[in-house]
Amino acid sequence: MSGSILVLNAGSSSLKFSLYGVEGSDVRDRARGLLERVGDGARLVARNATGAILSQRTWTDVSALTPGHEVDHVFDLLGAVSGADAIGAVGHRVVHGGTRFTEPVCIDERILAELDALTPLAPLHQPHDLAPIRRIAQCYPALPQVACFDTAFHSGAPELERMFAIPASIADRGVRRYGFHGLSYEYIASRLGEIDPDLARGRAIVAHLGNGASMCAMYAGRSVATTMGFTALDGLMMGTRCGSLDPGVILYLIDELRMDARAIERVLYRESGLLGVSGISADMRELLRSEAPRARTAVELFCYRIVRELGGLAAALGGVDGIVFTGGIGEHAAPVRERVLSQATWLGFELDAQANARDALRITTTASRPAYVLATNEERVIAQRCN
Repeated sequence: MSGSILVLNAGSSSLKFSLYGVEGSDVRDRARGLLERVGDGARLVARNATGAILSQRTWTDVSALTPGHEVDHVFDLLGAVSGADAIGAVGHRVVHGGTRFTEPVCIDERILAELDALTPLAPLHQPHDLAPIRRIAQCYPALPQVACFDTAFHSGAPELERMFAIPASIADRGVRRYGFHGLSYEYIASRLGEIDPDLARGRAIVAHLGNGASMCAMYAGRSVATTMGFTALDGLMMGTRCGSLDPGVILYLIDELRMDARAIERVLYRESGLLGVSGISADMRELLRSEAPRARTAVELFCYRIVRELGGLAAALGGVDGIVFTGGIGEHAAPVRERVLSQATWLGFELDAQANARDALRITTTASRPAYVLATNEERVIAQRCN
């Protein structure tokens, strides 16, 4: 492919973008940025590969930033700094591929309709992912677009791992465990092949810890088990999401608190997790600085849930040869990694406190099983899949 590849990652209030130059079979960072809503306004910042600011803009009126139209400003910016007409393809992170899409796919009207039909499986994510696709198809109909799926990495997991103990008539409607953060896990699997080939061929557990958090057990670079299930709400406690929850709690909220589906959705997705437990913040950095008892409890519960899931994933693998921490918290919150590994000595891990404090690549002693800190790069995976 000639020219550049634009990668878009759309959220409910932000649009992340990365521009990659194509160099044969490889891709190279050229620019990246973020357009996000802030209060009643919005701001866009783009940087080059070295981190220098290429352009920035703010809006006090966000009426023009309707879903999908944010991409107009990205194309305008890229046209000004590098020539948008040089873009040869656009890659999109799409959260849900269902059972149908297990590989990247070139998007046409039929594919877009199929992806739209998956919205009930990810109602808070899928519409935001598809809006930029529609807008680009309208404005640049000849520009190839490729969808890459967060669920695809887990599509080869064992069938028992993917099942719920529910009636077949419900399961047949697509109610099963899918798993998410697959693009991040795919990138980490490729990096492990470079830094620790033995672990890449063996039993690795990867902890993607951020505002959204999950863990994945991998054998030879393939997903065996993961903590997220039917939705991105399951598994670990997160920034504002509750993680695993007794389904009876939902019945209690309906029967006793008279909450409807949208009210329950708001509580479980936006008012729980670190924010709900601490009553202070969903930001791990702020909680680690705080001396408030509820902040400490939130951090302790977050780490405890990781350790609980670590044991379960090790069981699914029949043991573990190494751990990788990634995501914003995984890469930068040394106290979280310390708490987790201090409770994983039974699995053969011994923390190197000094290495951990400086966010080193390897944070365990030479006598220990390895634990690594790796920055993830979902956008690069997408760009490579588009090339």
